[in-house]
Amino acid sequence: MNGNPHVSEETRRRVLAVARRLNYQPHTYAQRLAKQKAYAISAVIPFFTNYFFIEVLRGVQSKISEFGFDLVLYGVNDPATQVEYYIQKSTHRGKVDGVLFFSMKFPESYTRYFIQREIPIVLVDTFHPKFDSITVDNFKGAYIAVKHLIELGHEKIGMIVARLESVPARQRFEGFKQALIDHGKKFYEEFFIETKDTRLDGFNREAGYYACKELLSRSRKLPTAIFVSSDIQAIGVIEALNENGIKVPGDVSIIGFDDIELAKDFGLTTVRQPMYEMGVIAVEKLFERINNKKTKPEHIKFTPELVIRNSCP
Repeated sequence: MNGNPHVSEETRRRVLAVARRLNYQPHTYAQRLAKQKAYAISAVIPFFTNYFFIEVLRGVQSKISEFGFDLVLYGVNDPATQVEYYIQKSTHRGKVDGVLFFSMKFPESYTRYFIQREIPIVLVDTFHPKFDSITVDNFKGAYIAVKHLIELGHEKIGMIVARLESVPARQRFEGFKQALIDHGKKFYEEFFIETKDTRLDGFNREAGYYACKELLSRSRKLPTAIFVSSDIQAIGVIEALNENGIKVPGDVSIIGFDDIELAKDFGLTTVRQPMYEMGVIAVEKLFERINNKKTKPEHIKFTPELVIRNSCP
């Protein structure tokens, strides 16, 4: 049945003839055990109600389905306290052939664990030099957003950012600052807000809303433009501004980051990252790693692009 070369041709024909008469179907689980493969991939991801992850996971699922594998999701509510637990769980609860790890800082305590056991892993939207990674150039994306605002004539540019413990958030903040420096613009401390919301590292609608409320409470003066570290936060920012009678873009221009589906509905100028494609490439890279565990890590970095809509014409 499995094409064993030690079985004679006559015996093989007899077995197949009996199998046809009995309408025999191979037992998938037994086949998997025999091949020492689980035909499953685990994904450790900040809790996946975030629009960014939904789009990336669409790409992941489409490619995994082509290979005939299953996807096992582990949603991390609080990356600061739960990430190591879910890494352990993803590789011990049932056999998996590889791991996709998303958007959180990979704990150094597990680097040796993965290397010694030769567990295939690909990092998505985060980076570690010893593992394959799929990222977008967050620094450059933030830089081109702020450069666009400066070219429009904005002098007082604020930023609302997710928690800086998040690698993407920190990189976007660094790109924001560098663009100001390179163009001789002042960094206004009073117009900079790091969210206090720990859920999804602050990449959520409520975090943007309450961060904007905090900015409004600090001073009667407003920045003429705000760069926000994600679209979903930017939507919360726009809602807070609207509640206070502040018009977008009449009074304040807004730029987000991601280009999620909702961004179009809000007319949000944003920085587009290829979320679906990142998911597809991550799976392709993981299967390369499964089939060849000895190659050097490869780091693929996508270049984001500016999408201009009504919030910052």
